[in-house]
Amino acid sequence: MRVALYARYSSDQQREASIADQLRDCRAYASREHWTVVHEYSDAAMSGASWHRPGVQALMRDAGQFDIVLSESLDRLSRDQEDTARLFKNLSFVNVKIVTIAEGEIGHLHVGLKSTMNMLYLKELAEKTRRGPRGRVEAGRSGGGRCFGYRIPHRPHRDSDTGEREIDPAEAHVVVRIFTEFAEGKSAKAIAKELNAERVPGPAGGTWGPSTIHGHAGRGTGILNNRLYVGELVWNRLRYVKDPSTGRRVSRPNATSDLVVTPVPEIRIVSDDVWDIVKRRQENTRQMLKSGTKLVQVRRPAFLLSGLTKCGVCGRSYTMASLNRLACAGAKDRGTCSNTLTIRRDEVEHRVLAAME
Repeated sequence: MRVALYARYSSDQQREASIADQLRDCRAYASREHWTVVHEYSDAAMSGASWHRPGVQALMRDAGQFDIVLSESLDRLSRDQEDTARLFKNLSFVNVKIVTIAEGEIGHLHVGLKSTMNMLYLKELAEKTRRGPRGRVEAGRSGGGRCFGYRIPHRPHRDSDTGEREIDPAEAHVVVRIFTEFAEGKSAKAIAKELNAERVPGPAGGTWGPSTIHGHAGRGTGILNNRLYVGELVWNRLRYVKDPSTGRRVSRPNATSDLVVTPVPEIRIVSDDVWDIVKRRQENTRQMLKSGTKLVQVRRPAFLLSGLTKCGVCGRSYTMASLNRLACAGAKDRGTCSNTLTIRRDEVEHRVLAAME
């Protein structure tokens, strides 16, 4: 009997050596059964809830070159009900059996009951994972990550990952500047260019972009939408669901009733008066967009090479600088590139089409 081995570990409480341990146990099992190992597949640090794993995909492509798939347990192959059923169905079609050290030969009963248990395990794990951050947020501490304008306080002989945060004076000064200048009428693009020109480090030490400042009001992203700056810690804005066609996680806004809001006045940076002015200006901008005012809006690519033309100096995209001309976004929006040359859109398209002929 020809057998293919499969091993997997996720990133929670496991390590690279887990792959070797699983394969060693599977080889020993195959040896006791007098089976011949012809292939070995593995996926390291990948969730069993995803079907888009290189090891599993390779195993499915090679199905027919072996008679048995051997794994430590069924949840190593998949923790998703639909994927488990798909795997069993497709392998059965080419007369390949699934055998695990824990459950033995897998049948329809295993697929139905065990895959349901695996899905319940994932749901329970997700709830436990969220429980810790929620408790910290309700206690007025960070649920994870460091927000620009704050730093982790140095506490000798204490764990630094307690969720405690304190104001970083240098970064807080930049936050106040952004709010003040925006309230006075300056655009997010102009503010970003000035900060970059002055070499003021952005979040995570990167450069400033307009979206870093104005963000997305509905999702609470961007400097101007972060309520932590007015002393309110907001958590659970987004939830993540898996796109079944790609296996990638997609963020979705949660309802207002699902938000966890905790007052933290001791780390306020921006006054209510400035915050209110900023919010009014943002609302006025949204109303203008709704009325059809011609402002730059995110939309489906309108031209042949939209998003494909890059700057030869900094590598950023060339975007529309006027009705018919393209310019480097790094120079135009951020002020981080020295390339101020522009080019007509139709000329770029003509050159590309000519090169393809």
